[in-house]
Amino acid sequence: MASRIGVYPGTFDPITLGHADIIRRGAKLVDKLIIGVTTNPSKNPMFTPDERMAMVTREVAAMGIDNVEVVGFNALLMKFAQKQGANVIVRGLRAVADFEYEYQMAGMNQQLNSSIETVFLMADVSLQPIASKLVKEIAMFGGEIHRFVSPAVRDDVMARIAKTGTLGDY
Repeated sequence: MASRIGVYPGTFDPITLGHADIIRRGAKLVDKLIIGVTTNPSKNPMFTPDERMAMVTREVAAMGIDNVEVVGFNALLMKFAQKQGANVIVRGLRAVADFEYEYQMAGMNQQLNSSIETVFLMADVSLQPIASKLVKEIAMFGGEIHRFVSPAVRDDVMARIAKTGTLGDY
């Protein structure tokens, strides 16, 4: 039987407890889950790609999941997934707005490569409101983010804000 290889792509800027929930659950569905840490030109990242890779790698190690690998990429998702030998794309959903966007993306991806399926996982109800963008904004304005990210990620975010004072270009 062929291995089931999944790709869970995202910018993970920063990785949140919602991301961790999808990683834990997605890893149960496949033999190998590749966390694809990517760039997104439409987002203003707080952390560099290398910093995000290190952060995700650290968080995955802390989860103790042995069938997860973290890989950086800056390419079309379907080309990356094909290169990884993936047959599944794992996507997390928080709200109806996410579904509309993800549904459209899944349709486009299916047109690009119909042999790779997209699987949607609903975020745990308690984690649904969490978004990396909001975590950064809350932290920047002095709010507490410990309910949304791990202690290590909280420290990373707070150190970055202390160093730069703003979210500007990093």
